Amino acid sequence: MNNNSQTAGPRPRVAIVGATGYAGQELVRLLARHPHATLATATASQASSAPRRLPALARIWEGDVQPLDVDAVTAAADIVFLALPEAASAELGAQFVEAGKRVIDLSGAFRLRDDAARARWYPATKTLPDGVVYGLTEFTGAQIPGARLVSCPGCYPTASLLALQPLAEAGLLKPGSDVIVDAKSGVSGAGKAPSERTHFCENHGSGAAYGLFGHRHTAEMLQFLGREVTFTPHLVPLDRGILSTMYARLAPGVTAAQVSDTLAAAHARSVFVRLTGDALPEIKHVAYTNFCDIGWRVDEASGRVILVSVIDNLLKGAAGQAVQNYNLLVGIDETTGLF
Repeated sequence: MNNNSQTAGPRPRVAIVGATGYAGQELVRLLARHPHATLATATASQASSAPRRLPALARIWEGDVQPLDVDAVTAAADIVFLALPEAASAELGAQFVEAGKRVIDLSGAFRLRDDAARARWYPATKTLPDGVVYGLTEFTGAQIPGARLVSCPGCYPTASLLALQPLAEAGLLKPGSDVIVDAKSGVSGAGKAPSERTHFCENHGSGAAYGLFGHRHTAEMLQFLGREVTFTPHLVPLDRGILSTMYARLAPGVTAAQVSDTLAAAHARSVFVRLTGDALPEIKHVAYTNFCDIGWRVDEASGRVILVSVIDNLLKGAAGQAVQNYNLLVGIDETTGLF
């Protein structure tokens, strides 16, 4: 946790591009009330969009969401939040950085460092601008103040890496063993654009796996963990929330106490990570918050660990984590505006 006191002087001017999506509206709600940000403008994702109000945010923010105008955003803001599809972020993120703006991107456009992996999963991003930092705040927070562009992690990797990375980094996982990530997400994780998969009649009372061996968040987990990951996401009939269940083999001789101590040490200063031990967490415990709750069980006889991690996909998995990164970017306490 960054314990810097609030800095004096004028509040940074911020813009939100893509403010009508689910994560974009959460950004508006958080930043309109943020004590160290001035929400200068919020735009739609396209120039052809008509100005509109956000009824759910009445008396929180009384502005209109404007059509996208890159020049107007550049003139209005010091820091730009992008809540856009990957291809649009790939184009606009580089433009804003070149214009001297600092950018916080919620898409996957800038997450992957490897050129070949990025060409496969995010082909619109030909190169990474200078100064890109992967914004998994609990592990990369020290790099964020110097970033020109903060690339916020995906929702599934956020929930999974906060649990797995401490064990991988400490060498507690069996060398060469696969990690299995089985995760469930609410429908808002699929975005606001309607599809047959997110239609009420298709989703209600059901649950479905998707993206087997083909979900781009797998590459993000592989990049950070440095080991193979078998990832199966599922869509479940909730409006928000992610529950990630992870299965891994422990290195010979690793004990349950070592697992607990490693997670406790790794997250000793992670104010938004709550370790629950063998009291396994549930989505309802973190809904509408920026918390990630992590529980686990160890079977020493077989050398296996199962971890369960839950987040709100629109907050810790998107807008909340973006604001947490913003706070570090401008040198204030990372919890500002999030409680």
